[in-house]
Amino acid sequence: MRIGALHGTRVLRVARSAPVWLVWAVGAQWAAGAAAQERAQDADALVLHTFSIAAIDASTGESGVAVTTRNPCVGNAASWVRAGVGAVATQAMARTEYGPELLDLLERGTQATDALRQRLAADSMAERRQVGVIGLEGGSAQHTGKETSPWSGHRSGLHYVTQGNLLVGAEVLEAVSRSFEATAGRQRPLADRLIEALAAGQAKGGDARKGRIQSATVIVADPRPGRTQRHDRISVHINVCEHPDPVAELRRIYNRVSETLGYRTLEQFAGRDVWQLKIMLHALGYFRPGNGELTADTDAFLYTAETVAAVDRFRRDQGLSTPDIGSPPGLVDEEIVQQLWEELEAAGKANAIRGQVREITAVRR
Repeated sequence: MRIGALHGTRVLRVARSAPVWLVWAVGAQWAAGAAAQERAQDADALVLHTFSIAAIDASTGESGVAVTTRNPCVGNAASWVRAGVGAVATQAMARTEYGPELLDLLERGTQATDALRQRLAADSMAERRQVGVIGLEGGSAQHTGKETSPWSGHRSGLHYVTQGNLLVGAEVLEAVSRSFEATAGRQRPLADRLIEALAAGQAKGGDARKGRIQSATVIVADPRPGRTQRHDRISVHINVCEHPDPVAELRRIYNRVSETLGYRTLEQFAGRDVWQLKIMLHALGYFRPGNGELTADTDAFLYTAETVAAVDRFRRDQGLSTPDIGSPPGLVDEEIVQQLWEELEAAGKANAIRGQVREITAVRR
């Protein structure tokens, strides 16, 4: 058992594509029986060649894990958090029970090093496991078994532990560490920092395997009131089960859900289509109905607040979704365009409006 030391390991691997009892059949059958049974069970074991980071934010009480691998749905097994307690990452020949067991011990006041030592001592497969645990109280601990796939090892620093196996090299975890340490004290959410650290490791090569399914996850628990609707206080849980670039997909989803500035291009729409919309709404009495004739002014091509309000009135009268039930203000999609033309047809104004639109949309290149 090794706890806390950064190292690489070597391991002699048995090809799992062959029935393992045949591999071990040569020799004393009875002496090899137990080992063969254990290896046969391993063939169906949950093996996660991966890298991860488990961390806390002492100022907010958040605890979280981010992990990626070239196996599907890594978040279903590797990452464990508990609000106000800490976080666990279990990988290599992953034993999912380590998650709740270690968190239970931390919650009872056991130091992370003692908790991990206790659980490893009771595990006959400890040398094939990789585990990182960190608590809001109780410190942190890590274990990389001697029989994990190289390059394997772990690093730790203030408020985080990072670990990996079957990586391209030590530079992966070094990049994870540098990234997480660089964002300390920057007033950024823990999930945001974890995703950035994971991306830094991925940029250095990450998992050494290529051409396989990839997945990634980030999960954070937040004990503060009003931060989540869930009883377990999970505030962020993004589980990308399969994607060509799952870490980038984590970032895209996180930024979109959090509405972080930069996740989309902000602009005030302007163009001839806006002017067409105003002409159609005016003809139906929704945009500047008091004006006998609509003339182009300096804002003719801008999608203004006045236009948005006219669109919303039309949508409401047509029984279409409006901001009253959560639709975006001023939503103009194919449905409303079709509805506008139908109303113009019913009012006997469609041909006159088409004449105006024809001139507006004429291509003159």
